Amino acid sequence: MTQTTRPAVPGSVPDCPRPRRRSPFAVHRAWIVAAVTFVTIIGGAAFNSLPGLLIDPLHTEFGWSRGEIGLAVSIDMALYGLMAPFAAALMDRFGIRRVVAVALTAVAAGALASVWMTASWQLMLYWGLLVGLGTGSMAMAFSATVTQRWFVARRGLVTGILTAAGASGQLVFLPLCAWIVVEHGWRPASVTVSLAALVVVPFVWLLMRDHPADVGLAPYGGTYAPKPAPVRGAAGRAVRVLADAARTGPFWLLAGSFAICGASTNGLIRTHFVPSAHDHGMPVTAAASLLAVIGVFDIVGTVFSGWLTDRYDARRLLAVYYALRGISLLFLPMLMAPEVRPPMVFFIVFYGLDWVATVPPTLALCREQYGDDSAIVFGWVLASHQVGAAVVAFLGGVARDVFGSYDVVWYASGALCAMAALMALVIRRVREPADAVAEGGTGR
Repeated sequence: MTQTTRPAVPGSVPDCPRPRRRSPFAVHRAWIVAAVTFVTIIGGAAFNSLPGLLIDPLHTEFGWSRGEIGLAVSIDMALYGLMAPFAAALMDRFGIRRVVAVALTAVAAGALASVWMTASWQLMLYWGLLVGLGTGSMAMAFSATVTQRWFVARRGLVTGILTAAGASGQLVFLPLCAWIVVEHGWRPASVTVSLAALVVVPFVWLLMRDHPADVGLAPYGGTYAPKPAPVRGAAGRAVRVLADAARTGPFWLLAGSFAICGASTNGLIRTHFVPSAHDHGMPVTAAASLLAVIGVFDIVGTVFSGWLTDRYDARRLLAVYYALRGISLLFLPMLMAPEVRPPMVFFIVFYGLDWVATVPPTLALCREQYGDDSAIVFGWVLASHQVGAAVVAFLGGVARDVFGSYDVVWYASGALCAMAALMALVIRRVREPADAVAEGGTGR
């Protein structure tokens, strides 16, 4: 292929290939990178699907309390969230391919080592620390970084596809892991998760590239740009932005409400729905399949919520989402039964639509309040989401040990959602300049 020369740019990596012309019929490398990212995120769904299925088997085999098991899950969730503000900095410093390959290896090692554990502290080390650090390094920063570097055109489409990958993986792995746990035990399920991580590593290493300039290409729909030098100090900026945002009231309202969001989704439903349904006689495979259906409807709910966020006040949307979620949780104990009935199906569909519907308005409020720093602020708000999930993953298990059922957990979470609705309503609005409104601002 014909190559063209380009003058060096200060600060760029000197040994990048020169830009090259592509055949109009060739598939752009960006789509291959996106496909590898999609497969990696689907594999990541296996890691997130298993912990909730392990509570009853580990309790039965080792006699560990559900609080101990929940603590390991909470460590995993907390690290997943706390790594989010730094994951992008790691990828800027060391490259996407290296970070993701090491993260997958850490997850595989943690899942595989758990097969031989005999004490609860090992569960906290393997599934809490190793899997938590691994999945946290591949959190939202992975798909966001790939989309930002490799695409100019079709960014929205690619973002939607990569977001759907998590739900698609949940749909595949939850019923599969549940079937393996019921038919063959929890150890083969843990080995399956480990293999799912290891299988993806060669694809990441061979097909993933950190930047289009690594292969002499422009990003899809854009113009060629040399690869920038590794970014230093990004982690320090993340800490500085947190320190500045923490001095403002809206940050704590956003972080607090999003912590309740995480508590009522990942911490509560994803972790404790299956064992709670099993307490009422529902087969584990049936409960896991219901949980997988949530992953289908959360795609629809998120897209629709984004459409609404463009048209209505994000505060009011959040208040409605949290209020309806809280009401549904108050009814959940009455819906539990040995078989799947229509009211339970209605709850699952509704909860799926509401699951991550809070993300678009929360992100919109971060943009409104913090401008250029909004992405980093949202990273910290996302960290609070996972910390909230971690707390309830632990306390939910403790409550089951103390009260003998999960009913108090559902009622308490419903009350927390009501609090989140009130927090959303009191976030102050940032007044737009008069000229911006005259030119057609939001008008909300």
